[in-house]
Amino acid sequence: MPRATTSSDVFNAVAEPQRRAILEFIAGDERSVSDIVEALELAQPSVSKHLRVLRDVGLVSARRQGKHMLYRTNATELRPLHEWAGMFECLWRSQLHSIKERAERK
Repeated sequence: MPRATTSSDVFNAVAEPQRRAILEFIAGDERSVSDIVEALELAQPSVSKHLRVLRDVGLVSARRQGKHMLYRTNATELRPLHEWAGMFECLWRSQLHSIKERAERK
């Protein structure tokens, strides 16, 4: 089965560690490209490219303020990622419960 393109699939878009770092950095506040470049110590063209991918899949939104574009995480579009990861919560809880039981038996 062919893999979805990075620019059309949320999961492929966040598979890239630098894009995840950008999402984490802008999660709390709007940030300009220069803020992201400085904080994450990435090259400006690289940040712009990653932001374009994140914007194409809807994970970030942008607005112009003067000469700058400000980017913000779009929490609504993160929902599929959250729901998918949430399916594994019962596994994590089960593992932790097993570890706790073994530890208490010793």
